[in-house]
This record gives sequence, C-alpha cells and structure tokens, in this order.
Amino acid sequence: MAIEQTREAASGVQLAEVVSAIALAADLGLGQPLEHVLRSCAIATRFAEHLGASENDRTTTYWVSLFVAAGCTGVSFEFAKIFGDDISLRAGLGSVTSPFAFLQFVLGRAGGDASIVKKTAVRARLLATKMKTVEQAIFAHCVISTRLAEKVGLGESVTSALMQSFARWDGKGIPRGLRGTDVVLPVRIIAISDTLEVLHRERGIDGAIAGLGKLGGILLDPSLVKQCSAIAQDLIDAVDGDSSWDAIIAAPPNRTLTDRELDDALELLADYADLKSPWFSGHSRGVASLAEAAARHAGLPERDVTSLRRAALLHDIGRNGVPNSIWDKPGPLTDDERERVRLHAYYTGRVLHRAGRLAELEQIGSAAHERAGGSGYPRSIAGETIPLLGRILECADVYTAMCEDRPHRPAPGKDAAAQELRRAARSGELDGAAVDAVLAAAGHAVRSRPSAPAGLTPREVEVLELAARGATTKLVASRLGITPKTAGNHIERIYSKIGVSSRAEAALFAMQNGLLRPLDP
Repeated sequence: MAIEQTREAASGVQLAEVVSAIALAADLGLGQPLEHVLRSCAIATRFAEHLGASENDRTTTYWVSLFVAAGCTGVSFEFAKIFGDDISLRAGLGSVTSPFAFLQFVLGRAGGDASIVKKTAVRARLLATKMKTVEQAIFAHCVISTRLAEKVGLGESVTSALMQSFARWDGKGIPRGLRGTDVVLPVRIIAISDTLEVLHRERGIDGAIAGLGKLGGILLDPSLVKQCSAIAQDLIDAVDGDSSWDAIIAAPPNRTLTDRELDDALELLADYADLKSPWFSGHSRGVASLAEAAARHAGLPERDVTSLRRAALLHDIGRNGVPNSIWDKPGPLTDDERERVRLHAYYTGRVLHRAGRLAELEQIGSAAHERAGGSGYPRSIAGETIPLLGRILECADVYTAMCEDRPHRPAPGKDAAAQELRRAARSGELDGAAVDAVLAAAGHAVRSRPSAPAGLTPREVEVLELAARGATTKLVASRLGITPKTAGNHIERIYSKIGVSSRAEAALFAMQNGLLRPLDP
C-alpha cells in the first residue's frame, strides 16, 4: 500500500486504527487482556519522549510497539505441533527471564497433552537440535511482523527494528549475539515498556519496579531501566483509564487512509487472520470476493457492497483467541473445544467494537456465524435481527468453507456446498434470498488466475498453493505425482524466488498475490 496521500477520497479511517486492530487481535494470541499492546505502545512513546529520543526514534517506537506482537499468529501452527496450546505457551513465556528458565519452560511444555512417550521424543528432538525449531519459529515471527509493516509502507527504520523484536541486552536473544546498544533504541524502550505494563498489572507499581530492576543487564538495558523506574508511576498514570485507544490514534505518526488504501489495509487484516492456520489460507479473501459478487447480483447499492466486502475481510479476525490445538485438531472436538471455537466470533465483535471507525463493520462482520433460524453464534440472533449484509455473509462463509479442506475432513466441494445452502434455506436455517444471491454469484463468477509473480512457473504455483495450505513435502509429491526430492527442490526454489524462509511467509505471499484458487471437490 503506497504511503503517499493521493487525491482520492479520504476514507475517514486512520492507519493506526487498522494497525491497532491487529494489535488487539494479537492480545488474544498472547493470552493478554485486550489493549495490552496499546497500553504498552502508549507507555513506550511517552518514555521515548522523556528520554529526548529523536523524532525518527519516537516514530519507530510507536509503530514497532504496535506491530511487535503481530507475527505470533503466523507461527501458531508450528508452535502448536510442538507445544499444544500456543496461547497458553505465550502467556507463560512472559514470566521467563533467564536462558535456563526458558529451556526449562520450553521442555516442560514440549509435547503438549500427548503421551509420555511422545513428550519424551519431542523433548529429545528439541535438545538434539539445540532448540533450532523454536528459534526458527521466533525468527519467522519477526519476519511476518516485518512483512506486515512493509505492506503499509512504514519504512526501513520500522522494519529493521522489528527484526530485533526478540533481542536481549545480554546478547542471548534473537538474533544471536546482538547485544547492548547494538540493539536499536526503540526496541530497548519497547522491551522495558511491555514488561512494565505486564508487571504493573500483575504486581502493582512497587512489584513492577522491583521486577524491572532484576531484569536490568539481562533482558533489558540497565541504564534505561533506572530511568524508567524513576518515572514508572507517571508512565502508568498516563495510560490508566478506560481505554488507551484515543491516545494511540491521536499520536503524531498517524494519518488518514484513502478509500483504496483502506481496502488494501483491510486485505492485510484478512491475511493476518488467515495466517492462524494453513487450513484457513485465503479463506477471508475468498469469502469477501463471493459476498461482494452476491451483493452485486442482489442489486444492492454500491455503499452496501463496499461495506459487506470490508466486513467480510474482517469476519474472522477473532480467530487468534482460539489455540491451534483446536483449529488444527484432526478428530472431533469436545464440547469444551466447540465452545472455545464459538468464542472466536465474539472476539471478532470485541476487536471491531474497540477499533474506532472500523466499529461500523462490527454488526456485519460478527454475524458471519449467526443463522437466520437462531442456531448460530455468538449471540444466537435470528431472522431480521441479523443485518441483511450479515445474512449474505453467513451464506458466503458457509459456501467458501465447504470448498476448503479442514483437518477433520476433505473439502465437500461446490456441488455439496450448493446442496447444503439449499437445504439450510428450506429449513429456515439460512436466509433464502441470501442463499440465492450467493449461489448465483458462485455459479457465474469465474476467477481467472493472474500471471504468477516473482517468475514462478505454473508448477511452482501448484506447489506453493499446497505448501501454503500446510501440505508436507511428501504430501506435495503425492498430490502432484512427483518424487519428494523434486517437491523439496521446488519448495526451495520457490522460497528463494519470493524471498521467504518459512511456510507462514509463503502463505502470506500466496494470499497477497491471489495465488490460492477456490478448492474444487
């Protein structure tokens, strides 16, 4: 998204409102209360001002603190394979302060809820590889945060700082060996501010100051710790209150987006939501495309078409609040797990409700899992109580999901999706007019494949599609009738061409370049 303002109509939505929506969703994935990241940002920017940091460092501190947690969703799939509940893992990591404690914590969580035999095997692999898998996932987190920031044109200072998100004062973080003042000032400020916010919430001001002191010279810059401790109460007082939203949105680095920039930014939010699991890669864009086509087929005003498309892009932003041990489960869910899945629609509503002008999309976006017959969630509303655009969104979401594989079943396909929508319309579960509009749009819209970017060959695009949806090298080989070695060579060349080093980055590239086709049965 170009950062320069154009003569296009202003959308009225500011860049920070979009980025802060990502921050709110990141709170869910961190196992932290909503606005943890916003409060940390407010503390960090005020601390930077107190230090007399340069304008560039203050601006970098602002944006990096909002993006620093964004990459967590992109590595949830990988973390869940090793540790089970990825949200619980991140919540617990907040209290780990030493390399030994980190090793102890990680090994204690390795294997999740698996059997003792499997846990032992996972721990043995982690030790044998010197935690390489964990380090790679943390690095991928940094890269995903960086790519998201690049997409909104935030510049080299922000993106290079994001690559240092997990650096430590003592050099034992990531990147390895980066220590002391070689870690850029904004990152050192943010590390202290984030820690202060958490410790104050858990231990009060005296406990927070004591905790910071213990971390000085290890995780945190000791000189900055002393300066922060001296004004800690003032920093906390400045952000105490009902919400940090207004303070963040009013900050000087912010700017208003044009309509085109807003659409690009909302696609970024959609991709962010879908990075939670490879099973969801491209889902939100697919739902938005189908919902938009259905609204046009229904003859709705252009304003409504635009609102529906934008709400559809955001309808699953709350996914981050449910662990991947549930989303990626290959078998049936327990009652408790189903209840946690239902919560993701509630989380979507809460994120949008707090997201400034994006709150206008809340009633539509949070209705994606409601049902006209009243059997949906999160509010179990029915009939005309559900906005018309929300009823179209429900149908588009159901149809799109049935054209996609899930961990517990292969994609039923387009014909089965059409049959299910017709059945649900007959029973009153879905709105009949909305079903007709979605089915008409699905039957007539032919999505042409764009020319592949980055010099990818048609075969490489096929491989990338499968890899983005979580297929292993062996499965890619089986699906395409090639040897695992050839599939591995393809993946290596693809990663090199598109400049990525992890599955999450490849999935983000594929979604942002329109390379994920709707799945056929």
